[in-house]
Amino acid sequence: MLETGIKGSKEIVVTEDMSADRMGSGLLEVYATPSLIALAEETAWRSVADRLEPGQGTVGTKLDVAHIAATPIGMKVRCETELVEVDRRRLVFKVFVYDEVEKVAEGTHERFIIDSDRFLEKANKKKG
Repeated sequence: MLETGIKGSKEIVVTEDMSADRMGSGLLEVYATPSLIALAEETAWRSVADRLEPGQGTVGTKLDVAHIAATPIGMKVRCETELVEVDRRRLVFKVFVYDEVEKVAEGTHERFIIDSDRFLEKANKKKG
């Protein structure tokens, strides 16, 4: 059973592969917004994964995250999530991201609990 208050945390070191230049989201060698979003999603889904029923997973459906400060390559970044709303299959997380100096992002992330097999079957039907 999922209840509000579940927290997640993940720390990484920013590499060149995570830079805006490499991700195609800009020309600078700083932590890219797409990389930050991927970290937020991973931190959120991992925080609840062990509390789901067998065969269930979650998929991201909405993000509202402000990337408010740049982080250079080589610096540590930590993402923290907290489950703040559970509405049947809909989960809403608060997201905060910090580098070694300051908060670099904050916002919300929404995920839905899905039956993994049914979800994949429906997606694969698009291929014909």
